[in-house]
Amino acid sequence: MRVNLTLAIAALALAGCQNRGPALGEPVAGGQMATAAMRTSTGADAGRATAREVAGGVRFTIDARGLPPGQHGAHVHTTGRCDPPGFESAGPHWNPTNTKHGSNNPQGPHLGDLPNLTVGADGRGTIAMTMPGATMASLLDADGAAMMVHAAADDLVTDPSGNSGGRIACGVFQLG
Repeated sequence: MRVNLTLAIAALALAGCQNRGPALGEPVAGGQMATAAMRTSTGADAGRATAREVAGGVRFTIDARGLPPGQHGAHVHTTGRCDPPGFESAGPHWNPTNTKHGSNNPQGPHLGDLPNLTVGADGRGTIAMTMPGATMASLLDADGAAMMVHAAADDLVTDPSGNSGGRIACGVFQLG
């Protein structure tokens, strides 16, 4: 009887482990990934951005290069176009939930609001963030989406753009 009870407890424990889904931000089997080759307004290489489907959201990363040192606002924009010189063709920030801008705004953030990108003296910077509730289907809708780096730091509260200045690097997300 004791052996049967031990086996039953072990079976329940294993069953519980098997039913647990991945935690927020963990990769999901068969998840989609999109990449964006970032360019400056003169066409110079500015690095790469990725959007990867993860459990509970989308993980965005930027690996920037060739940008001015300092803090820069980084945002996902609604339209998959990056027409120089000002990249206005990318539209406003991606905001499918109709919230206010900024992670410090009590009515925010947009799903496209990322932390500030810190670029070193060598022109390189990296950020990564999982945006809970974001979906690849919404991101890659009929008109696509773009990753944008701005000239100045985002104040993380002022709607609609965090006072982050002009658009200095842009890349269109493509599946694959």
